[in-house]
Amino acid sequence: MQGKTCLVTGATFGIGRATALGLARMGARVVIVGRDPERTRAVAAALQRESGNPEIEMRVADLFSQDAVRGLAREFAATHQRLDVLVNNAGGFFSRRETTADGVERTWALNHLAYFLLTLELLPLLRASAPARIVNVASAVHARGRIDFDDLGGARRYDGVRSYCQSKLANLLFTYALARRIAGSGITANGLHPGVVATGIARNMRGIPRLFMTAARAFILKPEQGAETSIHLASSPELAAVSGKYFVKSRPARSSPLSYDEALQERLWATSLEQTGLEAESDRLLPR
Repeated sequence: MQGKTCLVTGATFGIGRATALGLARMGARVVIVGRDPERTRAVAAALQRESGNPEIEMRVADLFSQDAVRGLAREFAATHQRLDVLVNNAGGFFSRRETTADGVERTWALNHLAYFLLTLELLPLLRASAPARIVNVASAVHARGRIDFDDLGGARRYDGVRSYCQSKLANLLFTYALARRIAGSGITANGLHPGVVATGIARNMRGIPRLFMTAARAFILKPEQGAETSIHLASSPELAAVSGKYFVKSRPARSSPLSYDEALQERLWATSLEQTGLEAESDRLLPR
């Protein structure tokens, strides 16, 4: 990873932090993204100490906000000549329904639309840096997900678990649709299940989900273990040409039958373009 530049979102906690540390220890220049300036600055300094790698940078962005996601992409492209690896890792679970400044339910905004928008905005830089990789952190709970196009934000009936599963299915539908569009460009896109990991995501859980996480504590992976597949997809030479796949424990696996539904992938793609205002720009951003 010497000479490579990696951008990792959600890198101040859990899997994201461990992913950034692992890549830094391999010699990569790592740019971490966090929401809180003080915490992000402290984590960047800690990563430098722990990895022995001084090339750790930080960017602050509220990924709930589409303006902030666009600003992050623009600022990164203006200050970096290349991007070799994009790790879309930031995510959250929310027991209570709230909407963002854009009027989008928080789970959908952070877990799916931020992945979609940041990736498309950075595609020109990724294309110029090829070979390059996009790594999307999903979850095995995608298999319980369904995309409710009539109520994506749960305005009629909100359930935190349902919304989270829906967003993780969206991660894979997006990954597979993206992989088709970038085939032959030198960019790859893959998704993964990190395992059930002790991260900050459980802080917003209430009721039965929180009880489940408490009961499963003995079986929960450490963040360093959960990051192994992300690091593998970001760095393994043997995966240089592998794209449009789903990985579990650093090995290819089958995702749910619904995730391979191309009509569903394309409907979600069109909906995501509309929700992010990218309909007119998609031709410019996508490789030709």
